[in-house]
Amino acid sequence: MLPVGHFHVGIFRALEEAVRAATGPFGLVIIFVYSFLIAFILPLPSEVVLATPLRLGLPYWIEIAIIIVVSGVGKAAGSVLAFGLGQEAKESGPVIRLLRRSRFNVVSLAERRTVQLAKEYGYAGLALALCVPGFPDTLSIYAFSVLEEDYVKFALATFAGSAGRLVFFLAVVEGTLALL
Repeated sequence: MLPVGHFHVGIFRALEEAVRAATGPFGLVIIFVYSFLIAFILPLPSEVVLATPLRLGLPYWIEIAIIIVVSGVGKAAGSVLAFGLGQEAKESGPVIRLLRRSRFNVVSLAERRTVQLAKEYGYAGLALALCVPGFPDTLSIYAFSVLEEDYVKFALATFAGSAGRLVFFLAVVEGTLALL
């Protein structure tokens, strides 16, 4: 029997593999669910969705655009759930005190760069934080959810940052491949 940590790693790998193997219209559902989950609970890379071989019979760039939009909408929907949880946590003094005393001091970690962006640039700061490839979105989303109060702006910033991140990642990869 595997320890709990190994169980979680196995689930994470299975989810990533499901995204990499997703095809057809059901593949879009898998992308949406994966993106929804990484917005509020899974510390997984969102760039994985770009490896999805949709095979919808459309030109490559249209399928990539569809993947980016579906992933952005999924992450925006998941961020609204995280936003609601963050609002509840904000109202709960004991939750914040517990997080401050935790072994990893989650609040201090989140308050560094991510919260600084939120304070200086508001929702545009959230979008910028989410544009960083390879950085887990969950931390940024929760940090911003405690500071901000508008669900619609929060969801739009999450969508813009998520889509921007995928476009940026694609541009870097495609540009690098073109140079080789």
